[in-house]
Amino acid sequence: MRRLGISVYPNHSKLEEIKEYIALAAKYKFKRIFTCLLSVEEGKEKIVAEFTEVIKCAKENGMEVIADVSPKVFGELGISYKDLSFFKEIGADGIRLDMGFTGNEESIMTFNPQDLKIELNISSGTKYLENILSYQANADKLLGCHNFYPHRYTGLSFNHFIETTKQYKDKGLITAAFISSPTANVGPWPVNEGLCTLEMHRELPIVVQAKHLWATELIDDVIIANSFASQEELKALSEIDPYQLTLNCELVESIPEIEKKIVLEEFHFNRGDVSDYVIRSTQSRVKYKGHEFPPFHTPNMNRGDIIVETSLYAHYAGELQLALLAMENSGKTNVVGHVVEEEWLLLDYIKPWQKFKFNQVK
Repeated sequence: MRRLGISVYPNHSKLEEIKEYIALAAKYKFKRIFTCLLSVEEGKEKIVAEFTEVIKCAKENGMEVIADVSPKVFGELGISYKDLSFFKEIGADGIRLDMGFTGNEESIMTFNPQDLKIELNISSGTKYLENILSYQANADKLLGCHNFYPHRYTGLSFNHFIETTKQYKDKGLITAAFISSPTANVGPWPVNEGLCTLEMHRELPIVVQAKHLWATELIDDVIIANSFASQEELKALSEIDPYQLTLNCELVESIPEIEKKIVLEEFHFNRGDVSDYVIRSTQSRVKYKGHEFPPFHTPNMNRGDIIVETSLYAHYAGELQLALLAMENSGKTNVVGHVVEEEWLLLDYIKPWQKFKFNQVK
């Protein structure tokens, strides 16, 4: 199951503000919370008081809470990897190990009697998971979650992201990664130039970041790393279908009603015999066989253009195509709209037989 999550930082924000944010996110069907003990400098008693109150609010709103920790935090709080009762005491559902131990300790943690989940740092790119599993860990208690990167240009490369995440998906583990809200400014560290996992996401709209992570089919949970995201952002993220790619598009003003229905209402999937130049959704040409599709807008085509073939192309008439490359128009092809430019990167994830749909934004 693919889920949305938020992040909260009790030592950097007012408790009432955090509670309001949790309730708002829950309204939009967000299901998990990331919080961080790495940057906490207060004493143990204050940590227990603050985090317990926040986590209690999360539970009342049906949300799972994972707390980020490290061996250093264990030492500062006087916690042993053999006894995780402290985290159960504050109400957490699990802990994320930002930095790990040797492998055997993590394997022992997966048998904790508190039934806590143990989330591992995917981003390190070592044989960390393989090592832990070699110690006969309880894999059912293991999760994977990437880092986020507050410093511009330090986020993960896409190739590294793919390689490391596959290690976890190949073992059947639930995975998570972070996206960044451009309107939010609270994180765990003083540096905050956006809190994304992938560097390529730093300047992208938040919805495109989430769509891209899900389009890779390697990430289950998408978490906003910084707080507090706006209500508009939370709502927009909640409206994404995580299982079917939806492309935001703009249609030409002169588009006829049937062509508009083909774009926005028909069930689209890419043909199995794929082309380098176009994604082809052909069922509309069957449904509207015999309908006259006259040419009305026939400029040369560019990546992201939405095409409905005219009757000048005989049995192709009514077929929807999505341009992947620039092409010369013969004068027989109507360009009826285009995918918004910031979502062009998503076109590469429409595989053979992949289902997709369009959402008109203008």
